[in-house]
Amino acid sequence: MFDIPLNYIVAFLFGVLALYILVRLLYFPARYLLNIMGNIVIGGVLLALFNLLGGVWGLFIGVNVFTAAVVGFLGLPGIIMLLVLQSISS
Repeated sequence: MFDIPLNYIVAFLFGVLALYILVRLLYFPARYLLNIMGNIVIGGVLLALFNLLGGVWGLFIGVNVFTAAVVGFLGLPGIIMLLVLQSISS
């Protein structure tokens, strides 16, 4: 019925195996990278909320990738640390 040469079948199985190995190797680094990116986004949102609420008292922290990463990983202590660093540098 189907006349498929054996070398096509072997090549297909090798390709499937290579794809499986590639996905297994890249799954954990991709998951780690997505986790880091999610923390940075959450940090940016927290900084934006802090700037809205802190504007009443004259507190402001610039929103960039570095400050968002600090707040994303450290949370409230990160905001406090950035405020202390800002007051020291002024």
